[in-house]
Amino acid sequence: MIEGGGTGESLAMEPNEERDHERVLWRSRRGMLELDLLLVDFAKARYPLLASADQGAYLRLLGLDDWVIWDWLQRRSKPAPPFCRIVDLIHAFTGENERSPD
Repeated sequence: MIEGGGTGESLAMEPNEERDHERVLWRSRRGMLELDLLLVDFAKARYPLLASADQGAYLRLLGLDDWVIWDWLQRRSKPAPPFCRIVDLIHAFTGENERSPD
């Protein structure tokens, strides 16, 4: 079961969706620890809630080199146009987590 977007609701996932989500979590694990932490946390919390187009963009993002993704997430370079929205969504998510108390 995946918790909803902070509103207290729960979203039950179908078995196939749950399996797909587990695959996405596995693919979100990277060779670079900092990137691994960002992407796994994002995938756990947000991936099931994304529109299918955004899910597709996220999956394509995972096919890129770690350093390319890292530079985009650190705002060292601009993401390629097909990845602008998903990178913005990850930035928004990480910004929310930096503000939330532990």
